[in-house]
Amino acid sequence: MMRQEAKQTIQLAFPIVIGELAQMALHIIDTAMVGAISYKQLAAASLVINAMGIPFVIGIGMTISVSQMVSMAHGRRDSQLVSHYLFNGFFLCALTALLISFVLIGSRGILHHLGQDPEVVEYALPFMKLMGLSIIPMLLFMTLKQFTDGLEYTKTAMMLSLAGMPINIFLNWLLIYGNWGFPRLELLGAGWSTLITRSLLFIIQAIIILRHKTFRRYIAVSSRQWKLKSRTLRELLYIGIPSSLQVGMEAGAFAVSGIIIGTLGAVAQASHQIALSTASFTFMVSMGLAQAGSIRVSNAYGRRNWTKISVIGRSTLLTALVYGCICAVSFVVFRNQIPLLFNKNEDVLALAATLLLFAGLFQISDSTQAIGAGLLRGIKDVKTPTVLIGIAYWVIGLPLGYLLGFYFDMGARGMWIGLIAGLTFASLFLIARFLKMSRKGSL
Repeated sequence: MMRQEAKQTIQLAFPIVIGELAQMALHIIDTAMVGAISYKQLAAASLVINAMGIPFVIGIGMTISVSQMVSMAHGRRDSQLVSHYLFNGFFLCALTALLISFVLIGSRGILHHLGQDPEVVEYALPFMKLMGLSIIPMLLFMTLKQFTDGLEYTKTAMMLSLAGMPINIFLNWLLIYGNWGFPRLELLGAGWSTLITRSLLFIIQAIIILRHKTFRRYIAVSSRQWKLKSRTLRELLYIGIPSSLQVGMEAGAFAVSGIIIGTLGAVAQASHQIALSTASFTFMVSMGLAQAGSIRVSNAYGRRNWTKISVIGRSTLLTALVYGCICAVSFVVFRNQIPLLFNKNEDVLALAATLLLFAGLFQISDSTQAIGAGLLRGIKDVKTPTVLIGIAYWVIGLPLGYLLGFYFDMGARGMWIGLIAGLTFASLFLIARFLKMSRKGSL
């Protein structure tokens, strides 16, 4: 039974994982193509990504509420309620996207006050404006993706995300390097490419949902169900706010660590970005498994089938454990080859190789903690996990990393050790809580 449930979760997760990897690949491609120009522009891209990290993932967390509520309604076989959650969720996420974009663009001057290399900041300022604008179509696309994922139609978003890769690469080729008579915009060109690509993905996804027969039953009842209700918005916020805080505190810890490491110089910043980009890429698989497990658990929760919830959860955790071990070995074996994909500076390559060793160490905890948080969201347990995640990253991880990095002169290596400690704490306590809650529900 465990094997069968694991197989079904992997089948559901596979398109989600491919879509997540495609989205992450866009960032890595931008980083690699910009890094080919100069390591300072690579550091500027890293600075912007880190500075945007917390608000961006808060927006992503809000979209998660859509898949959770849609999946629960789908488990009850209530298509009208599914349509209702789609409309209210899209409205809520659109407001969130506009607010985040406005804050990011309006506050980009803060980059001058983060102790970074002045030349890096000058490159980063206009890039951050474009990336702030691109938040809007990206979060709207993610909202519609969460809707289709919640219905377990995961291939649509996957195909669009894959299609976005060659588009983004081609636009980068035109705008970063100035080919075919286009202006050579370098880092700014990467910003324009991202904005255009994200806008196209959102528009196409919206057209598919509105026109395709697969989703017709949910669009057909729009005249009755597409109405804002305060109760529905509160239900979405009950999941959305803690989910936003959870992913925000986690990604925020990595973003802040990047900014702190940036005070050590452009070499440390660029090296950290290489290791973090690689670790983030592998983490997308864990996120896909977490979303699939969460969706399946939420569907079972709609029917109050606690036996099913327990088996799905345990099989997904086992899958994550195996995957984490594979990633850990891969990071260690290929630590000297991976940095060559991003930059050729010898100092950057040497430090990045060392940081990839640490990134390899926390692959198991990173994968299992994501699954634990996702499974708990599936059974609508979000408050206590939010506190646990806050303690893991902001009470243990960052303070320990800063202490080791600056007071024990371990530099970027110390920050990564602190992050490993935080991830391990989060993994152990989130898994323990899910196992406890699933046993309690079965009684």
